[in-house]
Amino acid sequence: MANNYESLIIPLRDIALYSEYISAIVAILFFSKYKNTQLKYFAFILTYVALNELLGGYLRDSGILSNNYVIYNIYNVITFSYFFLLYRNHLEKKIYKKTVMAFFAIYLLAVLINGFFQNYLTQNQIVPYILAAVFLIVSIIFYFIEILNSQKVLYVNKNLLFWISIGLFLYYIGIIPFRIITNSFASADSHNYLFLIKFILVAVMNSCFIIGFIWSNKKQEY
Repeated sequence: MANNYESLIIPLRDIALYSEYISAIVAILFFSKYKNTQLKYFAFILTYVALNELLGGYLRDSGILSNNYVIYNIYNVITFSYFFLLYRNHLEKKIYKKTVMAFFAIYLLAVLINGFFQNYLTQNQIVPYILAAVFLIVSIIFYFIEILNSQKVLYVNKNLLFWISIGLFLYYIGIIPFRIITNSFASADSHNYLFLIKFILVAVMNSCFIIGFIWSNKKQEY
């Protein structure tokens, strides 16, 4: 059983990691396409994600920390904050903008309150993460609605933000049940196999990012 698991999990884990590294590199290579848009900081986010994975792996394997939850808890706050602000700044309807900012405020409040129940230095945040993931999915749906009801739908496949949104949407739709199940049934024998799903989701998300960087127009229409 263990050998079968390792034969699946290790290659998929490596593919997921490499997809993050490649995504960051491609984002830098094609930076000129979106450097004058609201996505200009996205390359920095992807670079941070790649470096965070390297740091997390090093801390775990070297034994410097008993776990690396703290760097991923910080990572979650930074990345979710970025995406909430990104969609808030991009959406056109005021009700959508206000809703996304309300999501952002509720998420930060949840992080603060949850700190009284979980030690973020030694425990992985659960409730704030799931809350933010749901809020982000709704924010992306707002974006899709606006796209479908505008002329942007005519060239949406050449729009970088569209590909980013597809990647994020697919990832968080799949990762929410993963986080709930792994938190609720952490002692189950089949628990580790669920990480196969997580690694697949990471690879799919970054593949969408990479397609967007390569396929999108040099002049982004936002």
